[in-house]
Amino acid sequence: MNRSALSWTRTVLRQAESRGFRTSSMLQRIQKISPSAADAVSKIESDSTVLVGGFGFSGVPSTLINAVAARPELKGLTVVSNNAGMPGVGLGQLLETRQISKMIASFIGENRLFEKMYLTGELDLELIPQGTIAEKCAAGAAGVPAFYTPAAFGTIVQTGELPVRFNSDGTPALMSTPRETRNFHGKDYVMEESIFGDVALVKVHKADRLGNCTFRKAQNNFNEAMAKNAKLTIVEADEIVEVGQLTPETINIQGIYVDVVVQSTEPKKIEKLTYAKDAKEIVKETANSIKRERIIKRAAQELKDGMYVNLGIGIPLATPALVPEGIEVILQSENGILGMGKYPRPGEEDPDLINPGKETITLNSGASVFGSHESFGMIRAGRINLTMLGALQVSMYGDLANFMLPGKVKGIGGAMDLVASPEKTRVVVTMEHVDRSGKPKILKECTFPLTGKKCVSRIITDIAVFDCTPGGLVLKELTKEVSIDVLKKMTDAPFEVAEDFKPYQV
Repeated sequence: MNRSALSWTRTVLRQAESRGFRTSSMLQRIQKISPSAADAVSKIESDSTVLVGGFGFSGVPSTLINAVAARPELKGLTVVSNNAGMPGVGLGQLLETRQISKMIASFIGENRLFEKMYLTGELDLELIPQGTIAEKCAAGAAGVPAFYTPAAFGTIVQTGELPVRFNSDGTPALMSTPRETRNFHGKDYVMEESIFGDVALVKVHKADRLGNCTFRKAQNNFNEAMAKNAKLTIVEADEIVEVGQLTPETINIQGIYVDVVVQSTEPKKIEKLTYAKDAKEIVKETANSIKRERIIKRAAQELKDGMYVNLGIGIPLATPALVPEGIEVILQSENGILGMGKYPRPGEEDPDLINPGKETITLNSGASVFGSHESFGMIRAGRINLTMLGALQVSMYGDLANFMLPGKVKGIGGAMDLVASPEKTRVVVTMEHVDRSGKPKILKECTFPLTGKKCVSRIITDIAVFDCTPGGLVLKELTKEVSIDVLKKMTDAPFEVAEDFKPYQV
């Protein structure tokens, strides 16, 4: 610094001190720490749009949710969250107190109260693909009013055929809004408007009085995108630290986004405590039948050395147990993990480490963690080599239906995003060849609502392996116990036999 600049700096500091400023600690005037959760949520108003982080029980701001539940006068809340917890737990409390009038979510799951309130007209529900919710929050945080995504094109999300509100007699009273579509470079996209929150309730690991925050392991999920979005962001932290203890390069949420910090007081919960098992145990517990065990063994052969792979819950999640020694596959999880490891041993379980099925897991050496918006970004961009998931139906051209049965509503989850980039990502479906009543699940056209159009690359059932091509189905493998003629009766779609056809490989 030259002499004139040094002289000017000293003059400014003397002037500041003469006005009562302590120049050595001017930043100490910024104080975002609240004395209690009750005080922290005191500025929330009825009819607000509230963004709530968390995936399963991981990263859920339970202390803040409890404080909102203790304010029964707060009514008419529109809550944006992946799901609504469980009865009496997390957002499930706010359903019980009838403080939520509308949910914007991707998943109902096992919360029967959530489902009942929706189907009987007590609660509006806007079902949105999981990755789209994450991106709507992230785009809103960046001041972007809308964006185009390949997820959900050709589905009832795009066409506006999902009920948002039911009458008390179970008939639809209000339907979802149809989405504008546009074609870019030969591919169809859906326009989604961004979400702009009034309030965000988020969970972090550490925070300082300036509002700088860090996450621990897979605690991020939706929390980062939501924290950066709202007009009023309230953070609860596992630990509140002094300014300077968080190194700049490790800060996940910068203080500019945070208005209030409060100490977390609620213990962390684990929804599905799952311990390490050997390969035989995993396959046996997941399969529950010879048919499903055969599917798992055949599906494992799709995992090749060096692949980045996303696996759906159920049969797909069991396949890594059968990957041969020497084959390195990197598992990606939509809740923000790259390098997902095995189930933990007793004592190693961690509430901040769960897989898409909400089960406790570990991290492999070299793993990385990030937010759900980042996770779905790499999925839609085709960075994942292989996606494997279950299905209710698949059409002869690779249309997929796997999220809704007539009369039942469980939610969309992340499947629509996972199959949104089939030209770059290989999509493999694992399912039994026929349903419980013996009806074919491979059809000329799907009769259930679609998850994605022409997105499936390969179908692996308990008796056959098909490839889905622009010209239709091609039979690649068949078990020795089933003839081609019998297979035709069990498959409600025509198919050709591949030139390299061979017996089912298990």
